[in-house]
Amino acid sequence: MVTLVVATTTDPASINPAAALLDMLGWKPGPSFEGIRSFTNQHVRLLQHDKGIVEEDHLDARWRDVTGEEVDELIFLSKHTAVSNRPALTVHPIGVPHLRDDEVPPQGGKPGWAAPPDPRIGPWLRLLKKIANSHNLVPEFEITLEGTHHGPETNKPALFVEIGSTEEYWKRPDAAKVVSLLVWEGLGLGGAPAVGNWSRENDKNKVLLGIGGGHYAPRHMDIVL
Repeated sequence: MVTLVVATTTDPASINPAAALLDMLGWKPGPSFEGIRSFTNQHVRLLQHDKGIVEEDHLDARWRDVTGEEVDELIFLSKHTAVSNRPALTVHPIGVPHLRDDEVPPQGGKPGWAAPPDPRIGPWLRLLKKIANSHNLVPEFEITLEGTHHGPETNKPALFVEIGSTEEYWKRPDAAKVVSLLVWEGLGLGGAPAVGNWSRENDKNKVLLGIGGGHYAPRHMDIVL
């Protein structure tokens, strides 16, 4: 089972953290398919494509068809936009379950659909806040949880990690570094245990499902933190 980390060259808040991640030890070139480049490190596969981040559906199944490797989860690196333009680092699940069948999703996915939320979302939000604090990005950057609101489609557990909220911040090297460290430490690539692994067989912690709220989920986030 492998983890796919997905980045796009069209978005500096996506490709810059991916580049910072590739600067760390252990990466090797992996197979390319459909114009998508890949790199491998232990159980992690970093994919780089040239489309919008929400446009590449079912990357898990397409990777399996090319390599024979079953995908356990997908982690997408992306920019975040907000009317406030406030700098932010965000984590969120994906899907558009609030849309009716006759509605067209504005940012990928399909009406009524949501990917299974990656169990890492809560632990990674806490880890993100810790790393951001250690790199002096807080309080300049808000660390926040969002609700589901876009694609791409997948049937595997998934999460987005985003840098917001304007081009100035999307290009910030320190923000890119923090996101790369979140993925590096969170997936256990540095040798320490991964953060947020969960299984019904071995983990007796409760699973919380948060419903409601708007684009942001402050009450849910308070519980997570």
